[in-house]
Amino acid sequence: MQLLKNNTLSKTNILFIINPISGGRDKKNIPGLIDRYLDKSRFNTNFCFTEYAGHASELAAEAGNKNFDVVVAVGGDGTINEVGTAVMPQGKILGILPFGSGNGLSRYLKIPMDTVKAIKVINGLHVKRIDTATFNGKCFFNMAGMGFFAHISSIFSGNKKRGLSGYVKLGLKEMLNYKPEVYHIEVDGQIITRKAFVVSIANSSQYGNNTYISPEASVTDGLLDVCVIKSFPLLLLPKLAYQMLRANTHHSDMVEILRGRNIIIKRNKEAAIHIDGEPYQMGQELNIKVVPLSLNIITPDYEA
Repeated sequence: MQLLKNNTLSKTNILFIINPISGGRDKKNIPGLIDRYLDKSRFNTNFCFTEYAGHASELAAEAGNKNFDVVVAVGGDGTINEVGTAVMPQGKILGILPFGSGNGLSRYLKIPMDTVKAIKVINGLHVKRIDTATFNGKCFFNMAGMGFFAHISSIFSGNKKRGLSGYVKLGLKEMLNYKPEVYHIEVDGQIITRKAFVVSIANSSQYGNNTYISPEASVTDGLLDVCVIKSFPLLLLPKLAYQMLRANTHHSDMVEILRGRNIIIKRNKEAAIHIDGEPYQMGQELNIKVVPLSLNIITPDYEA
């Protein structure tokens, strides 16, 4: 879909990039809601629906070249990743209407899950700069990692039934046969070796759905949290799940958290990783770096 350049100088040019399949929710009514609740005295509005993987990045890059000041990702963390990766080097502003399965970054930033309320947050145009990170050169904004969750993400990506319930069912099924791996982890020169079920690199505090892996993580501290979920008996899974939902994993004997700027992780073989929930295959050595205060993003004006 071709973008329209709007030359009206008195208003902010804004583009909504809508992922029609994220979160398994219908979005046909989203343009109507935006048209109804977005402040037309402040914004010139355009819409695009994505048609394939990677399309959101293409549309966002094109929007920046056509004088759009704000680009809004309407989707989940994967859509935010695509749009944010494109707008960040242009110095444009990222907005979010949460429509994913987990909405980890949106929840951390206290962006409402209610669409009308989220549109009103955009009306406020309260812009904050947050940290981002790179994972073997690929940008991420909320969470990246390897181990069981990456394994599940890789399988889930081929599942036509998106949404939390499908993810949970698949996870419980796969958990019975998954074998933890050994990771050699270097964080700002500190080296540890662990047999782990999951290794997550957290920019924010949670995966999504208010499931916390690093409750004290911050998107403005210039650091990443390396969260190691140690190998554990399946009988302890309810305990770990409870700790995550209670935002108590930083006190858990099943989770080890290290904090730093430059991270190198080595493992025994190529395997799945995930970047903001989207799966990739990568090799034995993984290099992760924080990029402090590198993204302009719209947040509620009450966001801490």
